[in-house]
Formats: sequence, structure tokens, C-alpha cells
Amino acid sequence: MEVSHDLLILGSGLAGLRAAVEAARVSKDELDIAIVSRVQLMRSHSVCAEGGTAAVMRPEEGDSLELHAWDTIRGSDFLADQDVVSLFVEESPKEIVQLEHWGIPWSRRPDGRINQRPFGGHSFDRAVFAEDKTGFFEMHTLYDRLQKFARVTRYDECYVTSIMIENGVFQGITAWNLTTGEFFLIKAKALVIATGGACRMYNFTTYSFIATGDGMAMAYRAGLPLKDMEFIQFHPTGLVPSGILITEAARGEGGYLKNNKGERFMQKYAPTKLETAPRDIVSRSETTEILEGRGFVSPEGMDYVHLDLTHLGAQKINERLPLIREVAIKFAFIDPIKEPIPIRPAAHYCMGGIHTNIEGATPVKSIWAAGEAACVSLHGANRLGSNSTAECLVWGKLAGDRAAKYAAAQKSLPSVPEKKLKDEENRVFNQIGHGDGSESIYAIRNELQQTMDKNVGVYRTGPQMEEALKKVKELKKRLPKVKVQDHSRIYNTNLINIIEATNMLDLAETIIGGAIARQESRGAHSRRDFPTRDDVNWGKHTLAHYTPDGPKLDYSPVAMTMWKPVERKY
Repeated sequence: MEVSHDLLILGSGLAGLRAAVEAARVSKDELDIAIVSRVQLMRSHSVCAEGGTAAVMRPEEGDSLELHAWDTIRGSDFLADQDVVSLFVEESPKEIVQLEHWGIPWSRRPDGRINQRPFGGHSFDRAVFAEDKTGFFEMHTLYDRLQKFARVTRYDECYVTSIMIENGVFQGITAWNLTTGEFFLIKAKALVIATGGACRMYNFTTYSFIATGDGMAMAYRAGLPLKDMEFIQFHPTGLVPSGILITEAARGEGGYLKNNKGERFMQKYAPTKLETAPRDIVSRSETTEILEGRGFVSPEGMDYVHLDLTHLGAQKINERLPLIREVAIKFAFIDPIKEPIPIRPAAHYCMGGIHTNIEGATPVKSIWAAGEAACVSLHGANRLGSNSTAECLVWGKLAGDRAAKYAAAQKSLPSVPEKKLKDEENRVFNQIGHGDGSESIYAIRNELQQTMDKNVGVYRTGPQMEEALKKVKELKKRLPKVKVQDHSRIYNTNLINIIEATNMLDLAETIIGGAIARQESRGAHSRRDFPTRDDVNWGKHTLAHYTPDGPKLDYSPVAMTMWKPVERKY
């Protein structure tokens, strides 16, 4: 089967919904738009964003666009493109006001104005929030707004297997409807990729099970380069043992990090910012405390430190952090009003992604990317908390606008030979998972996760990463031996697991390859064998291009339009 639309949006999280709303708005609801999601639309991982969305809302109280830009650039360890940062800080406040007009229930000050809280690495309390369910409320507001447009078609629970590009022009995608088993082609004049991150290749992670990097991997194999993939953010407060996110807002609201001696150890590592230092610094500090024996021993082998909220009191916790209390009670059997929460760094965010320019355009003129799937080079080597949801809104809008205008200007849809659809259907259902059964997909996925946790974590060394790369290549060779046990086309999670593993292994190669090559420590990429930042040799972006034998690395310059690199102190 073949269907067609003017504009296709792949992914239904914050960036995807914001792109859809903007595309429908600028086209005055005349453009035929489709949103394709592997889950029911409101189940996208963006609903898990908790703490806030960064924006300059209080210039009269001392905040400024320049200060937000400086915080972001310094937080990025001077790898962010500074023209991108300038655009971001200008546009983010507009998105906050826009959501306000669309009805989001922002948390308020006593005088009725939108409230803001501190977040790590920010010099001002600029994280706008809705309790500790910010992403959830942002998603619902955008979904509600989307209902006002008639020409938006949803393809929920459709798993996309390939992005088709011919002679540098986007043609369409192949999609598998998990509810009916149907496999079909969706053609379009333009595409926005907004499929989110890839951190499920780690075992201890804050991410939903759907965050397997499918969009990034398909774009990579279709010829789009991936940028800065070696920079994986570890969030300092993953709940032990599940990895569920304990929002940075818990520290922004005054929570303490303590070791097994009862010490607030951040005084040693970031004396001016303490618990609200940038995430890479806090994660390294926690890891150091654990490795040096000042953590708490976990029976699961995941030693931890404490996040102590008890001094905040019941009223503040119930008002500002109700979800965190609920999560701690349900998943750790701890009430944070009375007891500290066990936490350790968890894989949380990909600073890298599909290479785009400042407007979210990829090297293929009819494809844009937005949100975590993209690397517009806003976050550089380390993202500041609350900048990610803001990025999704800003570049969701920008990509939606540009893609809609491009699609409207095209007179005809691309032509796709029927054989391409048949070949892809045959690959998915008759080639993947048709090995001799001597390998288990679940063992392969588990080994990948254990390898990434052990060797490509908060601290890294060349030999560790070489070992990880060797293991990934071994797993790629073992993957064709897997035999799918479920031959149904309806909700065949067994087959999906194999496809996801293929995607995660390809992406793991780009992460490890870029990390081995980058012989320095910068932001979230912290090498014990190269402990200092090297601006002369490594003040540049990594570009990974797909080849059947693994990624081919290339480099591009960082846009330095405002500030030169300086030593990073907090």
C-alpha cells in the first residue's frame, strides 16, 4: 500500500507536536500533514520531562539574554555554536508566552506571574515549570492546540523501518502498522525527523524503553551525518535501582547531595554552585565519591549517594515535587519527606544527533530535524538542564515552519518505484531474524547495555573504549544468527527488538568511535588518559558518516561569534 502527504513529521514528542502545530498554522491548515509515531501519540518520552523549560522572563530582576547565552556556552564547555545559542535565547521566551496563551497551567508566584526555579549551571532562576510535570503539561497543551487543525493525519503505533532518499532528495518512509500488521509506504514532499534520543543502549538510564535511536540510525544509514555523538549526558540523579529520573528541580528547590559520611560533598567540587552545578560536574563528583568509597553499598552492585530533601518540609515537597515523592514511594519504597533518596548518575541525553544547520535543515534539502534527534549544536559537550524542552519548542517551531513552506512550494510528490517498498518489506519480514537461532536477541541487547555502562560511562579511557568497540563489532557479527520466535505481524515485539538492536549497535559505534578519536576531556566526555580540554586540536565538531564497515569521521568548526574558551569554574 502507498499513501501520500505534503509534509511528514516523524515523532510525536514535544518537537514533533510543535512542528506539526506550526506547519498547520503557517499553511493556514491547507497543507496535508501527517504525524507518524511508534506509540500512541501522548505516550512519547517527552511526557517524562519534569523540571522546567529555560527562558529569560525576568530582565527587570537581573536576568538577560546575554546571561542565558553565556551560561549555555560555558555549560557546553565551549563546543556550542554561539550563533545557535543567540537564536535560542531570543526565541525561548516567546515559546513560554505562546504556551501560556494556549492554556498551559504554569506554576505561579503569589502575585500570579509565571514562576521560575533554579537549575544546574544557570546564573539565574530561569526554569519555568508546571509542578514537576513540565513535559507532560507541555505535551497536553500542544496536543490540545493540534485539535484545531483539520488536515493533520495521525499514524499512531506505526514502526518506521527506513527513510528513503534518492539522489539527495527525500522520497518517503516505510512504516509497519503494529495494530494491523500492514506494511506500507508514506510519500511526502518534506520530512521533519523528531524521534528523540538513544540512551536505551545503556542499562542504567532515565529513558523510556522506546528511546532506541531509531530515527537517528535510519537517517545515518540513509546518508545523513551524525554530529558530536560521543557526548552522552549522565543525569546526576537516577533513582537506584530502576534509573527513573529524579528531576534536577529536586536540587534546584534546595535538595542536598550527601555521601556515606553525611557530608554535602559538592562543596569540594563546585563551591559556588554546589548541587546546582552543571550535570557533567555533578555526575563526575558523585562517581568520584562512590569510587573512593564514600558511597552507599547496593546489593544490586549499583553503589549510590543520597539526595536529601527532608529539610525542605512536607508542604514544599507536595507543592513543588509531588511526582518525585510519588515515584520515590512507589519505586523505592521511600518517602522523601522522611528519608533521603538513593541516586547515582544515569544515561540521560544525547548531545549529538543528526547534523543540521541553524534552522534545523539537514544536508538533504527536503529533510529537517528537531529536538534530541537533531544536533543543531546548541548543547555542545554538555547540556544545561531545562534547555532541552526549550530546544524542542524553538526548533520544533522553526523546522515546522521551514518544512511547511518548502512542501507548499513543491508541485509534485517524489516518485518511488514499487520495488523499493517490496524490497524493504522483504528485508524486514523475511531477512531480519532468520538466523540459525544460536544467538538470543535479549542476550545481545543486555551485553551491549552492560558494555556501554562499564566502558563508555561518566569516566572513560582509551583501552576501555577500544574494548567496548571490539564488543560492539562482535555483537554486530552475532546479530544475523538470531532467529525471530514470533512470526506474527501484529505487535511483534520480538522482531522490533531485533531492529532496535541493529539501530543501537550502529549508534554505539558512532559514540565509541568519536570518543576514541577525541583525545581530550570536554563536558560529558571525560577521559582519564586525556584529563584536560584541548581547544587547539579538539575545539571542533565530530561528524560520523555511515559506511558498511563503521563510521567514517570528519570534523567541522565551532561557530565562535561572542566568547572565546576560558577555564570552566563553578
